[in-house]
Amino acid sequence: MATASKAKRPRRAPARSCLGPVADLESHLPAEWWRKLFNALYVKTDGDVVENAENTRREVDFIVAAAAIQPHSNILDLCCGQGRHCLELARRGFKQVMGVDRSRYLIRLAKKRAQTEGLSVAFKEGDARNPRLTESTFDCVAIMGNSFGYFSNKQDDEKVLNTVGKLLRPSGQLVLDITDGAYMAEHFERRSWEWIDEHHFVCRERSISADKERLISREVIVNDETGVIADQFYAERLYTRESIGKLLEKTGFRNIRHHGHAEAVSDRDQDLGMMARRILLTADAPQLPARKARGKMQKLDVTVLLGDPRLPDGVKRNGEFNPEDFDTVRKLKDALSELTSYKFRYLDNHATLERDLSDLRTDLVLNFCDEGYNNDPFKELHVPALLDVLGIPYTGANPATLAACYDKGLVRAVAQGLDVPVPLETYVRPGDQGATLPSVFPALLKPNYGDSSQGITKDAVVNDEKSLLDYLERLRHEFPKRPILVQEYLTGSEYTVGLVGNPDQGLRALALLEVDFSRLDPSLPRILGYESKWEPDSPYWTQIRYHEANLPEHVQGQLIEHSARLFERLGCRDYARFDFRADAKGEIKLLEVNPNPGWCWDGKLNIMAGFQGMRYTELLSQILAAAEERAGIVAKPQILALPSTSNGQTMAHSG
Repeated sequence: MATASKAKRPRRAPARSCLGPVADLESHLPAEWWRKLFNALYVKTDGDVVENAENTRREVDFIVAAAAIQPHSNILDLCCGQGRHCLELARRGFKQVMGVDRSRYLIRLAKKRAQTEGLSVAFKEGDARNPRLTESTFDCVAIMGNSFGYFSNKQDDEKVLNTVGKLLRPSGQLVLDITDGAYMAEHFERRSWEWIDEHHFVCRERSISADKERLISREVIVNDETGVIADQFYAERLYTRESIGKLLEKTGFRNIRHHGHAEAVSDRDQDLGMMARRILLTADAPQLPARKARGKMQKLDVTVLLGDPRLPDGVKRNGEFNPEDFDTVRKLKDALSELTSYKFRYLDNHATLERDLSDLRTDLVLNFCDEGYNNDPFKELHVPALLDVLGIPYTGANPATLAACYDKGLVRAVAQGLDVPVPLETYVRPGDQGATLPSVFPALLKPNYGDSSQGITKDAVVNDEKSLLDYLERLRHEFPKRPILVQEYLTGSEYTVGLVGNPDQGLRALALLEVDFSRLDPSLPRILGYESKWEPDSPYWTQIRYHEANLPEHVQGQLIEHSARLFERLGCRDYARFDFRADAKGEIKLLEVNPNPGWCWDGKLNIMAGFQGMRYTELLSQILAAAEERAGIVAKPQILALPSTSNGQTMAHSG
């Protein structure tokens, strides 16, 4: 009976070692303690406050009243923890709420709670200093529950506020809830202990840091049967009302308003720590910086790399450049000619390309050679590799990113690791006769390596085993050395996200695009295959249209979030395109990542730019500007020649 009784007891966390008495808490404090602290134990030790419904209700009351947010407002809860404020806002009818936190455990907990309650909130992992979100998006950014001041230096706190300033719209509001540093420095408890549930208690020690600016804390969490299960250290900067005001002013925030103090409600009503007394304040978003007047500047020298029209091209119609391809290049040159602060030259002769680049003196290469070196799509990465060897800065993806994204199966695996939904898929190796093929139809077959929809035709969508085997054999014949992917065919709407910029300088999302298949013959599968890009006589070319996506804001935000995470993880640069499609149940899944997407005037990227009133020239200008900012390219003052002096020498000055 004793054995059976023990078998039914809940498993206890394993005991861990304890440091014992520590003379100097600060010497044991990890620089980035916040990376590991916020887990299930945190929810236990601080649950009396952070899991307290009354605290959450009061704090959300403050956000709503102080920031005057409306049901349509776009709200970001930065350092959202387990999402308590986000979820409460959603319960109150706010439709566009996002939570960002560094802790994977807390974000997953937040997502699970939102799903359980049927609440529509977007949650993502992210560092508050650079959360990879679109600039000028939010009407309100809230940093609640004493989640500001964790970093070991003030410069990182300043980065957080600078980031918030960029994320806010010009009329946006910051809502900040931080510990009252002046009060805490005088009233902190040096030692305490309390039971946090019937089997766990926590012992706490605290001390002021050597610079007098942070409160260092230690928690030893003990299980009554197994002993110590955690011995952890953390710290928080002690901002006063005056010092936080100065930091907000330094980072450009305006009209800083103090709203008194908050005191936490606790279920246990024992050691409240840093939550005991907090400062509540709001501030207006920083003003956009005025553009500085510049004198005359030298034109940036830009070299445009293109495919070679002299060579065969196996991807294009009839294996060669066609009239529409030459027209596309002409329209590119016309658009670039409007950018008067640049001087453009064009290189498209691949027979001399290596020599031409070696002799080149240019500020930047606009790499639009998406055909690949010698028009070989497998050698698209060779062009930026050559530029890297020569030390020439260029727009767009580097070789590693192009190689990774050329492998569709690899991109799918990366997306899965980032919690981006992906279709079901089977990977069939070349010559593999024993592959387990899916029994769920319809299915879509395509080469694992490929560009421009090679191998994806109207026959690629199959509805039975015979059709699947027939098309598999066809692909093996056309692409004998390439693995084949057999995916679930997603029958819902198709969407595209376009991003311009870079993670460190800010990513901007273009208006989302939806593919309109309504004019297509119902007997044809609704796909954007090879025919839609390369066969002008095909109904796929003539009947498919594009329009701006009509999706709820939170769904658009989620697609942009997925895209931004993939952009960074895959190493995209300057611009990229992400294609998604919904399944029969409405779940939107990733189709493909395009790190150097089509740049042509009638391509998806320019169509999306057009939805928001941007001309082709402006889109090209933004791509150039993103690369310049990333590479640190700065235009130089123009050198103006002056008349000769009496001794025949010529003088010059900077304009």
